[in-house]
Amino acid sequence: MEDPSILQFFRPQGLFPAVVVLGVAWFLARLTEGAFERAGTRFTEYRLTLNQTKAIIRLVLWLGGMAAAISLVFQLSDEALLALGGTLAVAIGIALRDLVASIIAGVTILIDKPFQVGDRISYGGVYGEVVEIGLRAVRLVTLDDNLVTIPNNKFLTDIVASGNAGELDMLVQMDFFIGIEQSIPLAKAIVAEALASSRFTYLKKPWNIVISEVQQNDFVAVRLRAKVYVLDIRYEKALETDVTERVLTAFREQGVGAPAILHRAVA
Repeated sequence: MEDPSILQFFRPQGLFPAVVVLGVAWFLARLTEGAFERAGTRFTEYRLTLNQTKAIIRLVLWLGGMAAAISLVFQLSDEALLALGGTLAVAIGIALRDLVASIIAGVTILIDKPFQVGDRISYGGVYGEVVEIGLRAVRLVTLDDNLVTIPNNKFLTDIVASGNAGELDMLVQMDFFIGIEQSIPLAKAIVAEALASSRFTYLKKPWNIVISEVQQNDFVAVRLRAKVYVLDIRYEKALETDVTERVLTAFREQGVGAPAILHRAVA
């Protein structure tokens, strides 16, 4: 018996309905995305959960739309499935290998959750917020507002770090340097006051200040490393700016001097 060809099961009359189905899937995906984004803006404490749910629903809509479109374009009898399976196997092996791997990786990411939509992650020297986990790729928006697209399958073998791991709050680290001869208790009190009084600090989690000596070239300085949680990852840079401004202003007012290396650099 002659091997079945996929073309003999092709139904041209199903092309238009298939396009309509894909259009409806696209429309529903966009409608869902808009609805969940508005809900995330209104209910801030549930934003990350809503973003994750949005990603899953969008993936289900696209997969369902694609399956429905295929069933409309092809008459899916047993022979058709055999022919379609053979054709797809060849296509996947030759041309769609990376795409299919990315789709499978996308489903794995949504199930395993090494990170989720709304997380701040670091990957390959890129740091930003995950705004979409799609069929093919993860999209990040960096802190300087660049959109970075990374294929899903890259995350299955490479190391990725999540700063907040599904939480709204996140640990932020800031370094301040003073001269070795300066008053360390006064400097520490200034930094502590700035951390405690910032409106972006998440006070339900502990913060601390680690003090150590560091050497730069031939000069020794005292480093005050502040570790504090920001109440929402979107305020990460706002927290850094607010605390840094408060600390530097208070250092000048209280006469806490910078390390000698900075004075020499100015000179």
